[in-house]
Amino acid sequence: MKEQDKYSQQERPKRERGLLRASSLVGVMTFMSRILGLVRDVCFARYLGAEASADAFYIAFKIPNFFRRLFAEGAFSQAFVPVLSEYRSQGSHAAVQLLINNVAGVLGLSLLAFTLLAVAFSPVVAFVFAPGYTADPVKFGLVADLLRITFPYLLLISLTGFAGGILNSYDRFAVPALTPVWLNVVLITAAVAVAPSMAQPAYALAWGVFLAGVVQMVFQLPFLARLSLLPKPSLDHRHPGVRKIFKLMLPAIFGVSVSQINLLLDTVLASLLPTGSVSWLYYSDRLSELPLGVFAVAIGTVILPKLSRLHAQQAPEKFSQTLDWALRTIILIAVPAALALVVVAEPILTTLFQYGKTSAHDIAMASFSLRAYALGLVAFMLIKVLAPGFYARQDTKTPVKIGVVAMVANMVLNVIFVAPLYFWFNLGHMGLALATAASAFLNAWLLLRGLRSAGIYTPQSGWWRVAVQQVVSNALMCAILLAMLVFWGDWSIKSTWQRVWQLVAVCGLGFTGYLVGLVLTGFRARHLRPSS
Repeated sequence: MKEQDKYSQQERPKRERGLLRASSLVGVMTFMSRILGLVRDVCFARYLGAEASADAFYIAFKIPNFFRRLFAEGAFSQAFVPVLSEYRSQGSHAAVQLLINNVAGVLGLSLLAFTLLAVAFSPVVAFVFAPGYTADPVKFGLVADLLRITFPYLLLISLTGFAGGILNSYDRFAVPALTPVWLNVVLITAAVAVAPSMAQPAYALAWGVFLAGVVQMVFQLPFLARLSLLPKPSLDHRHPGVRKIFKLMLPAIFGVSVSQINLLLDTVLASLLPTGSVSWLYYSDRLSELPLGVFAVAIGTVILPKLSRLHAQQAPEKFSQTLDWALRTIILIAVPAALALVVVAEPILTTLFQYGKTSAHDIAMASFSLRAYALGLVAFMLIKVLAPGFYARQDTKTPVKIGVVAMVANMVLNVIFVAPLYFWFNLGHMGLALATAASAFLNAWLLLRGLRSAGIYTPQSGWWRVAVQQVVSNALMCAILLAMLVFWGDWSIKSTWQRVWQLVAVCGLGFTGYLVGLVLTGFRARHLRPSS
């Protein structure tokens, strides 16, 4: 036993460095995907703009995307990875393979049935998620038609997420993080090469979504084969691992995906607002998701299997330390990202999207919702780290209760914010974003309080130093950003290349100011390392 303890102590720093490297690797891969995602959205803005067909496509794309986040990135992965980690720690390779086979069969058949129903009743689905479009039969019919093409993406990408969960559990983080690149590559190709030649460009993009799902799923199969874990689907729904996963999934659907449910509620209400509202929310949501997807999802993806193993090994102190490291890393990134989006909202939107069919009015309206989403960015990112603290322990009930509270709060806040902003300022879509941001803070606070009250998480020393560093560094960054914006004036009258290089300069100088502030207040690179 002493020899084993000695070995564990020697290996611990190496494992912690591996955690940081894995997070960085996932972050880099995800950053590549998000940059291509911005290129994709620039193409969308050029060929679709914020017209009725754009609103229809974004809804048809968002509905399967919403369910994807529930099944592929949300409830399923949060339930599947801890159970798979448990089988990997306690069972044989054959037992792991049997679990994977049965999960693949049951999950695949369930999703296939759900997809076929949704395709068959696409007008009903369109009515549920975009009731405001029923007043315009052409627009409503377009949403229903596009849904028939895009909804099978749910089946394909959920199976892709299943494969990614297996790879993540075996610390193969790069491949799942790189996989979304194919979605953007296919959609960019569809937007640039196919859409301009079609009378209705939205159809080209819808077929691009379907094809991208096929490509992403096929891409991961060779890597599963290398692990000798290629699924051979079977339908034993009574397998104890399968039953445990699906038992954990049901409540987790609400717990981990509350922010996505809130965003979808925004889409439903936005369909009742003036044409363009869905597109304005789409562009602003995409930008706010850039830091969320690159950093928070990366860290959450890496720590879930880590926390699951620590829980299985009964190491509560290391469990708490890992959570503390993740929270500090999120704060280090989220606060400056949120403030930068608030300050530089219009220049970013103008540089990326004000081309072709997207007007200056669309940019101005999108900037309001972007600032509102940015106010909740810290909370969105914290949720991605706090929720795994429960799911790694196979506790789905607590996040469900918290999720329901946050969802109800979002509905109430929608009523409070949307009506006044719509009738007085014609900014109802901004009210939707504000309500989502506020409910996200409630969600994050309740998750944190739950972890602390249960003794799962205890903050390490040094948080006051972190607070001082953040105040000083972000104040310096914001001062630089505001000064540069005043110096360069109106962004909308600049040429494309002027917009690009000046935006890069503004963001680069602001980031440099933030780093200088951190260094002056005592922050060093070693503080990024997890506690050993």
